[in-house]
Amino acid sequence: MEAIIARSLSKTYRSGKSQTHALKGIDLDIQEGELFGLVGPDGAGKTTLIRILVSLILPDQGTASVGGLDVVRNFGLLRQQIGYVPGRFSLYQDLTVHENLHFFASVFGVNAEEQYGLVREIYKYLEPFRDRKAGQLSGGMKQKLALSCALIHRPSVLFLDEPTTGVDAVSRREFWVLLSQLRNQGMTIFVSTPYMDEAARCDRVGLIQEGRLLRIDPPTAIVRDFPLTLYALSTDLMSRVKPDLASCAEVLSAFAFGANYHLTFQTSAGPQACVRMLEQKGHTNIRLEVIQPGIEDCFMYFMKGS
Repeated sequence: MEAIIARSLSKTYRSGKSQTHALKGIDLDIQEGELFGLVGPDGAGKTTLIRILVSLILPDQGTASVGGLDVVRNFGLLRQQIGYVPGRFSLYQDLTVHENLHFFASVFGVNAEEQYGLVREIYKYLEPFRDRKAGQLSGGMKQKLALSCALIHRPSVLFLDEPTTGVDAVSRREFWVLLSQLRNQGMTIFVSTPYMDEAARCDRVGLIQEGRLLRIDPPTAIVRDFPLTLYALSTDLMSRVKPDLASCAEVLSAFAFGANYHLTFQTSAGPQACVRMLEQKGHTNIRLEVIQPGIEDCFMYFMKGS
């Protein structure tokens, strides 16, 4: 059964004579108990879509429902059944960890102690800081507190908007372990992220760019369907690789990935032609090898194709 349904959702922001089309006809079906990731760069429309689904803003066109409740007509009931962690920390910074948790429990009319079982695995990280003001917590601990407060009323669907942005690598891993545990308990989770590596942890991923969904599939299916042979390139003159590749007609795409460039070619003769060209331009220790594509490679491919 679908926990989240969206049909032809569109949203445009207007300022004076200018306008930004944030969403362009989004169609989406997310199953109960699914961990769904919405992946895309800043400005792609991730936050706008989530804010519509949690009934904070109205769509210009289209309809959406969460847990069978229309996000416009039934927004009051909807807010009792969902949890929401926004991208920006929005808890009361002058309240302690303990006070924030009890405050949000009271807002939803539940007893924090009675609901403790649901947040135990998260709150154990916060217990040593229970009397510390929220504003004095680290980024990772702030997000764990926000997650605890979003779960304290036992929602059926949890929305998280880029919850690990600006969080250290260890806290990111811990946060995703917690999300996996919640999914295993049957909770439906909708999480947006700009980090492509996090997409592999989701059951399905939606790739979004400029307000349009480019693809929705399991991460393994997205990677499997990458239609080209992908190469990793490195040389002793990496600072000159980008302008030098521009002069090679055989190069179909070239994107910097860490210490390498990821390349695709027009024809099977492309790799050898590329190496010869780089040698002529003074590059040494040229290493060009076939690699398996990742989610980010696939996103760049689909984005270029769109």
